[in-house]
Amino acid sequence: MTTPWASLSWLAAVPEHTVTGDGRLNVVTGFETDFWRETQYGFIKDDGHAFLAAAAREFTVSVVLRGEFEELYDQAGLMLRTCETQWLKFGVEFVRAPQWSAVMTHGKSDWSVQPAPDAPEYEFRMIRRSDAVIMHARAAGQERWVLQRVAEFDPALDVRVGLMACSPKRAGFRVSFRNFRLTGPDRRPLHDLVTD
Repeated sequence: MTTPWASLSWLAAVPEHTVTGDGRLNVVTGFETDFWRETQYGFIKDDGHAFLAAAAREFTVSVVLRGEFEELYDQAGLMLRTCETQWLKFGVEFVRAPQWSAVMTHGKSDWSVQPAPDAPEYEFRMIRRSDAVIMHARAAGQERWVLQRVAEFDPALDVRVGLMACSPKRAGFRVSFRNFRLTGPDRRPLHDLVTD
C-alpha cells in the first residue's frame, strides 16, 4: 500500500507541484537548489527540495520516479534527514549521463556515483536497521535490486524520510514520483535483499 502524500511536509518547498488523479506527484525545482556540506567545494548548500515524513528508528522506504534529466547535477530520489549536518540523499543524478548517486553527510558530505541504465523510470529503496542504511536501486519494472551502498547512520538519531529533488545548475527540473511506500524494516539477511 502506498503512503499518502498528505503525511509528508516540505523542507524548502518546490515552486510548483501537483498530484494527478492516479496519485503521481509532479514537481518542478527552484533555481540552483542542492544539499551539500563543505567537502571538496568548500560551500554549504541546504536549500534543496525535500518532502519528508516522520519515521520510526527502523524502516523501509521506496519510490519510483521519472525525471527530465538534462543539466549537470539534476537529481532526484530519497532522503533521510535528522538535521542540516546529518542526512543522506540517494537517487539518480545527471553527470554526463544518468548515475546512481549517494551523498552521506555526517558534518561534511561524501559522494559516490556509478553508471545507471538509461531507463524511463527508476526505483529506489532504503532500509534503515540497527546502525546501517542499506541502499538499492533498479530500473523500474526489473525484478532484481542492485545494492548500491551500506552506510553507517547513528541508530539513536531520529529522522524524517521521503523524497528529494534538486537542480544545482538551473531552475525548472521536472520530476514525477509514484508508489511512495514507508513501512517496517526488511529484516532479511543483506544478500537476500535482491528481490521484493
